[in-house]
This record gives sequence, structure tokens and C-alpha cells, in this order.
Amino acid sequence: MSGNSYHYGDSVTMHGGSGNTGIVKNGTTGDADPALRLALAELLQGVRELREQLPQPSVQLIDESLPVLAADAAPPQERHRALMAVAAIAAAVGAVGQPVAEAANRVLQMLGGQ
Repeated sequence: MSGNSYHYGDSVTMHGGSGNTGIVKNGTTGDADPALRLALAELLQGVRELREQLPQPSVQLIDESLPVLAADAAPPQERHRALMAVAAIAAAVGAVGQPVAEAANRVLQMLGGQ
């Protein structure tokens, strides 16, 4: 991840294949903590970049986790599960996934280990 990138408003990203659904709602609702919103945005960017380097089974799990991570008000248990899945995949691929694993762990810490 390099540079600062900020986006306000809705964002839809599709990565080939089929069954891609979801929309990122970037507004003032949901997670009120700006530091948490920024950490989640950085995590999502890293996950999207890492996704391109993963084997298909890992890509599928990432694709299932992304909508939960991007949701403004995801249920805490679902968000925790998605963060753990992303952190495990990132850790499993070694050095290339280390920044994503660290970002996922930062978000988990910010959420109080929910």
C-alpha cells in the first residue's frame, strides 16, 4: 500500500468471475471512529491487491469476506470472522501477505478483539 487514497460516496468494484455482489457505502453512518474507518479502508485496499496473487480457494474466501468488511454496520461476529479469515490467508502466503495480516490485526485490536 502506497500513498494516501480517500474516497467519499458509494464505490462498486467487480473482479471478474460471476456472483460478485455488494456495494461499499461510504457515508457518515456506521463506524463513527475515523481511525477505524481509515484502518478498514487500508485493509480493504491491501486485501484487493493481495487477492490477485492468491489461489482460487483463498480468493473465494476473500470474496466472501470483503462485503462484510466493507459494510458500514456489519454484525460484530461476522466482522470478526471475516477479519480472522483474511488475517489467516494473508499470514499463510508469507511475506507478500504480511502487510494485510498486520492491517487485519490492527482492525481487530481497534474493535477490542470482538
